[in-house]
Amino acid sequence: MKITEKVRQEITQIEFRDDLSQDKKIAKITHLACATCAGVAIQPLPFADILILTPLQGYFASRIAAIHGIKLTDNEALDWVKELIGLVGLGIAAQQIALGVWKTVTFGFGGLLTIPLVYGLTFAIMKVADLYFSHKARNERLSEERIKAVWKQAFQQGKKQGQVQAEQLHQPED
Repeated sequence: MKITEKVRQEITQIEFRDDLSQDKKIAKITHLACATCAGVAIQPLPFADILILTPLQGYFASRIAAIHGIKLTDNEALDWVKELIGLVGLGIAAQQIALGVWKTVTFGFGGLLTIPLVYGLTFAIMKVADLYFSHKARNERLSEERIKAVWKQAFQQGKKQGQVQAEQLHQPED
């Protein structure tokens, strides 16, 4: 299978696949988003992450919206992620600053140590996106309290999964 066909099938047009359930599509997009963002976070440039990660997270959130039958432009998805970041508080901004400082004081060598944090943040965004867009597709509204609760739980779960991913990267191949 050509790479362009693989990307189309796995990401850009995943909502049209009939061989996967909606839950499996969302799980695939969530994993791809987390892995992509964690991979980007390994780069050693301090403070570049937020400029790259937020648009990526917006794009993957738009894929989840599409799976739920909601069409968003990339700009609308990016605006949604920014709105979510504002809703869950300045904790994300503080974590991004900490990530930048960490890369600065480790002279770029701390990139692999950022995987759990970035994986967790992205996982939380994708989980909230799934919940938010599933409700929106049914013309239902979520409370801020519910969004914050899902965010908190998903961030912790995502950090644990990110730690597992980081540990696998550190293991030598046999």
